This record gives sequence, C-alpha cells and structure tokens, in this order.
Amino acid sequence: MTDPLHPEPLHQELLALAQEAAHKAGALLRDGRPADLAVAATKSSPIDVVTEMDIAAEKLITDLISEQRPDDGFLGEEGASVTGTSGVRWVIDPLDGTVNYLYGLPTWSVSIAAELHGETVAGVVAVPMRGETFHAALGGGAWATGAWEGERRLACRPAAPLEQALVSTGFNYVTEVRAHQADVAQKLIPLLRDIRRGGSAAVDLCDVAAGRLDGYYERGLNPWDLAAGDLIAREAGALTGGRPGERPARDLAIAGTPGVFEPLQRLLEDFGAWHD
Repeated sequence: MTDPLHPEPLHQELLALAQEAAHKAGALLRDGRPADLAVAATKSSPIDVVTEMDIAAEKLITDLISEQRPDDGFLGEEGASVTGTSGVRWVIDPLDGTVNYLYGLPTWSVSIAAELHGETVAGVVAVPMRGETFHAALGGGAWATGAWEGERRLACRPAAPLEQALVSTGFNYVTEVRAHQADVAQKLIPLLRDIRRGGSAAVDLCDVAAGRLDGYYERGLNPWDLAAGDLIAREAGALTGGRPGERPARDLAIAGTPGVFEPLQRLLEDFGAWHD
C-alpha cells in the first residue's frame, strides 16, 4: 500500500478485515442475484428474494469477523446487535441500495465500518457492479480500487461556487416525508448546477470523496447507512455534518467540498430540511 500517512496498526487490521468481508459479501450478492427477480420462481414476491440475500450477506460478514475477533460488537441493518467487550463495534449495511438491487441497477453497495470506543476508525464501501471498492483508515487518507491499476488516492473536488455544484440526495419511503423532501429539492435546484438521486447513501458519500459530486445531503439515514462513507469522505478532504454544529445524524446528514458544505448547510437549515 502506498499510503504515506501510516494509520494505527489496529486501524489497519480492522480495515483489512472489513475489506475481506465486504469483498465476499459483495460477491455473494452479485452472483446470487437471480437474473430476473421480477419472475423469481418459488418465492411469494421479489422482495422476499432481496430480503434473503440481505440477511445472508449480513450473516456472512458477522460470521467472518466473529471468527477472527470474537469479542467485538455489531450493529447491522438486518438485526445484528451485539455489545461486545473489546471496544470495537462493527456497523454494517450488507446491502445499501435495495431498490436498485431489486431492479438490476448497478448503484448498490456493501458498507462496513469499524468503530473504536465510539469513533469510526476504518470503513469500506464495495460497489460490485461498478467494480469499485472505497476504503479509509482514520488518518490514512481515502483510497479506491477499480478499473484503473492499483489503489488510487481520493480527493474531493476543488471548491466551487454553490451555483456550480452537483449535489446528490435521497428520498424517504414515507409519503409525507417524501413530499417535504421534494419541496426542499425544488427550492434547491435553481441554486445549484443540478441534483442527482443515486439510491445508495454509501455510494453517494464515496462519490463526494472521489470528486464525482460536489455535495450530498439526506434526511432519515441510520448509522449503518453513513458510517463507512462518512469516514471515506472526510479522509478525502470533504466536510461532513448535520444541522449546524452537529454531526451527521438521522435528522440530517451532509457532505461536501469545503466551498459547498457551509452554504449548502445554511440553505438546508433555512428550508427546514430536517423536519416535515
């Protein structure tokens, strides 16, 4: 690895384990997906197939990690909840972008973060259908592998005026919340270059890190949606947060280049993006 910043050995150990688990879970999800989920035989609905794949991926991840680190804790979207005694907790989203996965769209991911005494110290986001994996250890920068040769150091885009910013967001599945989010987006669109809706919070955060987006915001995220991607974005030089003075949270999560983050945060506060 070409990283000149030398993260702590434990952080590197946790990162390597997360990379192994994310790679194997991504392969399971990619190779195990029926060619046509819409007519999946022997199942009552395509959703059943997706749910089974989601649960199987989380079990693969937790089993692999537990074999090597039996004293660690877990918090996972599909129900993994173990306190642990080591001070390390793994925050896992085995399939971020479920609707994309269901429809055969490529923007879905496996997200795994390791926390040490409450601080995220390692994170991996694997995007199998794009052939990319993003990773970071605290203090070691953000990196990615993909169609290019070797590991690539990530850096967010240079600061741009807000009106030239490409920003991504996501929408809740509760009708009333979606309506409010659409209203906020409608107010933002004239003030930006454009808005995108990718469908995976983890991938959006990594795309900010990779310079493919200038910013990202969303309301209603859970810890497993953003733990790994938030670290990767910050290690690439992006700023992240929630409402002014707060960390990313369920109320609001924001990531952006240094020139975009603060004005975007102010607008979202003015528009009441954090409530109905």
